[in-house]
Amino acid sequence: MDNRLTNLARQEDKLLACIHCGLCLEACPTYVITGNENDGPRGRLYLMRAVAEARLEKTSTAFATHIDRCLGCRACEQACPAGVQYGDLLEASREVLLESQPKSDSASRLLRFVLRYVWLSPWRLRLFFGVSRLFRDLGLTRLLLKSGLVLGRAKFAVALLESSKGVSRRDPQRRKGRSVAGEAVLLFKGCVGEGLFARVNRATERVLEANNFDVRMPADQVCCGALHAHAGDLEGSRKLARQNIAAFDSDVQIITNAGGCGAMLTTYGHLFANDEDLAERAANFSARVRDVSQLLATTNMRTAPSPVGQSVTYDTSCHLMYGQHSGEASERMLRAVAGKDFVALNGTERCCGAAGVYNLLQPEMSQRVLYEKLGHIKETGAAILATGNQGCQMHIGAGACLSGMKLSVCHPIEIIDQAYEQAGYYDKQ
Repeated sequence: MDNRLTNLARQEDKLLACIHCGLCLEACPTYVITGNENDGPRGRLYLMRAVAEARLEKTSTAFATHIDRCLGCRACEQACPAGVQYGDLLEASREVLLESQPKSDSASRLLRFVLRYVWLSPWRLRLFFGVSRLFRDLGLTRLLLKSGLVLGRAKFAVALLESSKGVSRRDPQRRKGRSVAGEAVLLFKGCVGEGLFARVNRATERVLEANNFDVRMPADQVCCGALHAHAGDLEGSRKLARQNIAAFDSDVQIITNAGGCGAMLTTYGHLFANDEDLAERAANFSARVRDVSQLLATTNMRTAPSPVGQSVTYDTSCHLMYGQHSGEASERMLRAVAGKDFVALNGTERCCGAAGVYNLLQPEMSQRVLYEKLGHIKETGAAILATGNQGCQMHIGAGACLSGMKLSVCHPIEIIDQAYEQAGYYDKQ
């Protein structure tokens, strides 16, 4: 038995925790769509257990099909009365698949290449995002979409990049910061966050400083490792995690503004649970991670009149809600500023279908989940959708763009930032 299979097999206690009640089924987007037991958490747990116990070959087509089809949204964890740690089991299962059934299609091969040779190299990653920004900011993404030269997955990928554009004309590099005597916090920038959404990081800095937090950014931080974990490359995740643990080696709170990154950072303790040298430091790291909304909920956050002038709604990132348990805090943060402009969204507890790169690897299922989400957004009549994860922002924005829907998508902190600037809070610093 190889080490990767052992990683799943040695989590027998987690596999056996399932009491087969089925309460998870209606919380699972893929089960609701297909009605197939194997596309629900309970069926997938059966498959995982069968592989872990060597009753089912790890090369089984059924195992690969239904594990790959899982969004990894972790909504089932909240519905589960037995507390099954499904997310950990899913990553261990995908590690088995990566070793035993590496996909041969072009999208999967490209993903493995990029994760291994680009994402693990900081300078190559900076170059990649620099070229991507140039392509986007020169208007080439919009031109490609209008030309009809790209179709299918390629077209959606171009739309994802186009939707990473800001909805305001603020300079993303401008920082109206100051030396703050308040509590020090460490900002985790994220690879996609700093690469395509630097404006959100700068807005986060300004808002936190306006609320008397001293924001610092460790220079040696790298990608959180979420994309590697989703792909089953847990060794790649550990390589990145080791660098982040070293970069954030203190007792200061670690602040994120991306639900996907935050959820991954909180799992470092689990990732190194069997590492005698790093287990304690990794657990300490994970315990210090907070979403920016969780941090602001601990203080008397400054409020300001809404800068929007249009109706705004909010969709909770799955990883923010189920991974960091901070969905309500993020919505309250937005409501504090949006006020009467805020419109509640039905189905906000349901995944949007982004799930890392799931939207490119499982396009059909992803689109079905996405268009259910877009339908609920249309019902609100909102002109602006705020969401606390950049992957969700790009995914929903791309869907809206390609469907002809007029919708601006942004991060809640951008609206807070605009409100603070409009109220003159930064001018007083």
